[in-house]
Amino acid sequence: MTAEPAVQPVTSLSADEARRLALRAQGFLGAPDRRAGVRGVLRRLGAVQLDTISVLARSHELIPYARLGAVGRTAVESAYWTPRPDTGDAAPEAAYAPHSFEYWSHAACILPIEEWPHFAFRRRAMRARGHRWHVMKDSQRSCAAVLDRLKADGPLTTTQLGGGRNGGEWWDWSETKIAVEWLLDTGEVVCTERRGWKRVYDLAERAIPDDLLHDELDDTECVRRLVAQAGAAMGVATRSDLADYHRLKAQQVSAVIGDTGLVPVEVEGWGKPAWADPAALAEPPRGRHRTTLLSPFDSLIWDRPRTERMFDFTHRLEAYVPKPKRIHGYFAMPLLAGGKLAGRVDPAREGTTLVARQVSMRGPKAVRPMAQALQEAASWVGCDNVRIDRCDDPVLRAALIAELSG
Repeated sequence: MTAEPAVQPVTSLSADEARRLALRAQGFLGAPDRRAGVRGVLRRLGAVQLDTISVLARSHELIPYARLGAVGRTAVESAYWTPRPDTGDAAPEAAYAPHSFEYWSHAACILPIEEWPHFAFRRRAMRARGHRWHVMKDSQRSCAAVLDRLKADGPLTTTQLGGGRNGGEWWDWSETKIAVEWLLDTGEVVCTERRGWKRVYDLAERAIPDDLLHDELDDTECVRRLVAQAGAAMGVATRSDLADYHRLKAQQVSAVIGDTGLVPVEVEGWGKPAWADPAALAEPPRGRHRTTLLSPFDSLIWDRPRTERMFDFTHRLEAYVPKPKRIHGYFAMPLLAGGKLAGRVDPAREGTTLVARQVSMRGPKAVRPMAQALQEAASWVGCDNVRIDRCDDPVLRAALIAELSG
């Protein structure tokens, strides 16, 4: 393991101060920027993780909801994916300006279009590797065929390109699917839209604005910009936090940290060197805390060690854990209240009823915030009733039911 670089902190922060800096940086403390809306949230975070699971809603919808409140779900989708205008008989090359694109960051993520140049290092690394984990039988022919179709017919889904599977299991991809995903990895093709959860592929040279398209940044500059962005998005972070945000290597962070503008700080109880965004340090965080349910893929908590360090809260996604071994449920969503993680709930929907299949709360003070968060979430997804199935504390369960009925 690479040793932490020696740094001289410019200031010391209490654990509470660090937590508040992080909450403000992530958009959970202070008045939400409603004018900037969903796109403002995306630019602030720098990455919004995608996932196939949909319980209340898909995770990329839950991220702006948690920060802005009940923004319309259709509005969320249109804010992310700027569709190609109806060009009628115009050529498929008709210009359009996407606000975002999809690529590999912390995982598969929606990213602001301005970050396209920053991932040039990753596209180059993909090309240097020469293949995905899926192997093409005739890569040159398959890739050329995909590019020809996109050039002739404009943006297309995998289905429109000929289908994604060979007819077997979900991982048994067709040659076309492997080719188009390889072209996406290496930057010849880009996804700037999803339709019904399907990626829509287009030529990067057509979809990405000219001033952003060319991969002129060297690897060091790409990483420097991503580390600086991660630092601003987190407020204060350790080297491992900074590396995890966009899935960089620790040594990559160490090599550029001195040129990012982030300043070294000492945080009570962290036991590791940390760096803070100077803008975050310039003004003490103030304002109202959000009370909300969080997607397990929310960037506030997607790094489990950081979540435990900052909130004394151990959380894991149990969707892929066999049901008998689950502790908190399939898609347990932590409750953020008063700037702390005060409990969690595993939600589901039955008609117009939001069902809390399993609830746990950290004491009586969490009851009212949990009721508020459940009622707001229910209203957002079109439910008019909340039902509590199980709670690990019968006294708190009774209090929660009473609060919901009040």
